[in-house]
Amino acid sequence: MNPLSLFSPNQDYAEQVKWLNFFPAVSPKIVVREARLEDCWEVAETHCSSFFPEYSFPLDFVLRVDRLAAMLSGFSIPNGCRRTCLVAVTGSSVNQTFYIGSEDFKIGGFDGKFSLNRGYVTGILTVDTVADFLPRKGPLRQRRTGIAYISNVAVRERFRRKGIAKRLIAKAEAQARSWGCRSVALHCDLNNPGATKLYKEQGFKCIKAPEGANWPQPKTSPDIKFNFMMKLLNTPITT
Repeated sequence: MNPLSLFSPNQDYAEQVKWLNFFPAVSPKIVVREARLEDCWEVAETHCSSFFPEYSFPLDFVLRVDRLAAMLSGFSIPNGCRRTCLVAVTGSSVNQTFYIGSEDFKIGGFDGKFSLNRGYVTGILTVDTVADFLPRKGPLRQRRTGIAYISNVAVRERFRRKGIAKRLIAKAEAQARSWGCRSVALHCDLNNPGATKLYKEQGFKCIKAPEGANWPQPKTSPDIKFNFMMKLLNTPITT
């Protein structure tokens, strides 16, 4: 039995999480797909609970609302660039999903379709081709092309060490290939050896930061240090 089937449509999010904790032996199917509008709050919740677990009410709620607003209003991208948010969900079946909305309608990196079989978000990832992390090329300061950038990889605590991050990364690489990219890149916190190990296992290599690169500096952690890691998309993973 799927424990998610016990939920009423009117049950709030916290109540659903409480009920899920009663089913530790259940290992439901995980589906990785593009995020849709109805996933937005859970995407914000996953991001904030993973990167800012020490925040408590009311600051945690304010942070989640801020993240939600940023996703919906701040996902604008330059012409010719691509961006999407991927989610790993459980309790959902792609083949049994009924959609409402147009396939061409998007708000930022979110699919504008709604589903009546939403599922429960367990992990998130953003991938884009904006290339703001690399120095511009030529006298016209043109954007670099052919490189996809992975960011905001997060998995809810109770779903970690189940291979969800690997599946999100694999999906991001497939998305990058479909965009015609030759490589994928990311930044990894130097104080997170577990994440560094994960990315190395997936074929990423630490490389020297290009001179003039515009590295991300989170406002909440302005002194954080990063490894810059890159992977050629035709490079096989070694085990």
